[in-house]
Amino acid sequence: MRETSPLAKGLNCCTISKKKTGSNASVTGMNDNSCVFCKIVRKQASASLVYEDEKVLAFLDIRPLNEGHTLVIPKEHYATIFEVPEELVAQLHRIVKRVALAVRDITKADGISIIQQNGKAADQEVFHLHVHVIPRFEGQKLMRFGQISEVNREKLNQVAANIKRHIKAN
Repeated sequence: MRETSPLAKGLNCCTISKKKTGSNASVTGMNDNSCVFCKIVRKQASASLVYEDEKVLAFLDIRPLNEGHTLVIPKEHYATIFEVPEELVAQLHRIVKRVALAVRDITKADGISIIQQNGKAADQEVFHLHVHVIPRFEGQKLMRFGQISEVNREKLNQVAANIKRHIKAN
């Protein structure tokens, strides 16, 4: 039997309220005061930033599956893709592409995985919409997100600086 993490059980960085839409329930109504990604947006929590504009922020994952593993988020709080306006989804994914190109080039990755999870059943752990940009290498098997240890902030900042320079140059 698969063990469920405390985050997946709903004990996450955001306060969740459920909103019924027809027969389906979706996670909405987040309290962004407790969301770690919202704190990063407000500069109340540290992150190794690689990109920022008025609507989107990208930073390195503190528990990277590979060096260069980046998270791209909307600055405004949305729990899942189901609540996000289409224009913002389009902007977010334009930035995902730019970040993916930079991560691939900087890490010399053989490929890039783009992962976006929605809801507990999909193993979403932080209920603020985010897209994972993960460099991949031939023959490599990845661990599950919850099995990764935190990386030193200095190391993350060095990698972030390289990715940021590449994004600005292109």
